[in-house]
Amino acid sequence: MSTDLGMPRVRPAHGVGNIIEREPFPQYAERELGNEQLRANLGRATSTIRAKRAAVVGELDDWEALRDAGSAIKAATMANLPALLEQFEANVTARGGVVHWARDADEANRIVEELATRYAPVLPNGRREVVKVKSMATQEMGMNEYLEGVGIDAFETDLAELIVQLGHDTPSHILVPAIHRNRREIREIFLAEMPDVDPQLSDDPKLLAAAARTHLRRKFLAAKVAVSGANFGIADTGTLTVVESEGNGRMCLTLPETLITVMGIEKLLPTFTDLEVFLQLLPRSSTGERMNPYTSMWTGVTPGDGPQNVHVILLDNGRTAALADEDGRSALNCIRCSACLNVCPVYSRTGGHAYGSTYPGPIGAILSPLLTGVEQGENGSLPYASSLCGACYDVCPVKINIPEILVHLRGKDVEARKEAGTLKGQLDTALKGAQWMMSDGRRMAAAERVLPLASLFAGRDRKFSTLPGIAGAWTSSRDIPAPPAESFHTWWKKREKNDGDRGTRKEQA
Repeated sequence: MSTDLGMPRVRPAHGVGNIIEREPFPQYAERELGNEQLRANLGRATSTIRAKRAAVVGELDDWEALRDAGSAIKAATMANLPALLEQFEANVTARGGVVHWARDADEANRIVEELATRYAPVLPNGRREVVKVKSMATQEMGMNEYLEGVGIDAFETDLAELIVQLGHDTPSHILVPAIHRNRREIREIFLAEMPDVDPQLSDDPKLLAAAARTHLRRKFLAAKVAVSGANFGIADTGTLTVVESEGNGRMCLTLPETLITVMGIEKLLPTFTDLEVFLQLLPRSSTGERMNPYTSMWTGVTPGDGPQNVHVILLDNGRTAALADEDGRSALNCIRCSACLNVCPVYSRTGGHAYGSTYPGPIGAILSPLLTGVEQGENGSLPYASSLCGACYDVCPVKINIPEILVHLRGKDVEARKEAGTLKGQLDTALKGAQWMMSDGRRMAAAERVLPLASLFAGRDRKFSTLPGIAGAWTSSRDIPAPPAESFHTWWKKREKNDGDRGTRKEQA
């Protein structure tokens, strides 16, 4: 990478892994809309989190100033990312850590495999084990599945991640991965998948949490290797930071002999003092708390205290490609708070699985296509998974203008389909016709005069309930009101004429 705003000298590689939509979003979303239990679970959870967030944000007189500061710090980080990454590497190395650079998810998985094979002992069943503290980067990589295939079992220790793993499921929310499950479903999962669980286990949340705690404690005490994510990496000290609410992170970060941290290169902050801003923004925006119950920081190796083999994998996997997109790079400022998901009317009805990626909701609708390119899989459909209401921008703690980037990516999708020759048929014809009409005022006025005639074909309720062709996609879920008897243009001209006539009469009088 060069130092000119992080722009690469050669075309950067796009990302791979669990960031590709395999089915067009509208098709997947339509099926999810029929899941009433999912919608009920999402409605309860997101409304609760929204209310908590609003309460703690309302306590701060300088909340908007904090958002401005967070946005400015992240923008400065992206502008100087190559130099900051080298500074971070130097400081981690100076303190006894080892830094690995991974171009993509495949390379990162191979590095984790090599380290786990080196440090984790072979168990009587012939396999190795590692414990994990919640990491979206490793989910993006598909690390668990990869390790399973090479004889290494990775155990999730976050309660929600454990539920997802035992249920052979995938996360559907950034903060609450099992948000789509209710407590009765969780009980059934524990009874079916958790060894030595009490067969009389009820669905009382306290008892479910106690069962998970008992199950996990054995893993914590036996594990020799842990894999973690990182909320922040600090360039000027080489410090890594994880914030969490259950204490499982603290156990993973302190008990094993070897700690492997996988961090996306965008997670850097320039200085340690920058944490002061983000440790206020993140908990309020995510869990609706003033501060996280557990904030863990470590800097390299401390002899006799904590892990003695500390490795950091810096993951690109399309981030450099996103950085090269001047209109989209601010998506890399995301601190994974999930506030945008909790206010999004589309996410609240379809859930996270419809996005086909580790990153659901509004941020996923821009981040996944930026990491992979809109041409990969069905990622070109994700920027359309929005009403562009702007609620996501209003709550984003670092002021990512998600609606603006969505529109930018829609444009890239159209251009990509034009180049591929797949933008054909009714839509292409309609767009070209609209372009021809709207490029001339006289043609536009003529169309406005004709439009009211369409009301003759509306139903008795003056609505269009079904339309042919591509317009049928709109009327399949909503009605279109019949046009008014006269266009705005015609009404305005009459108004101006009447005002002029009144003025003339006054002058004559």
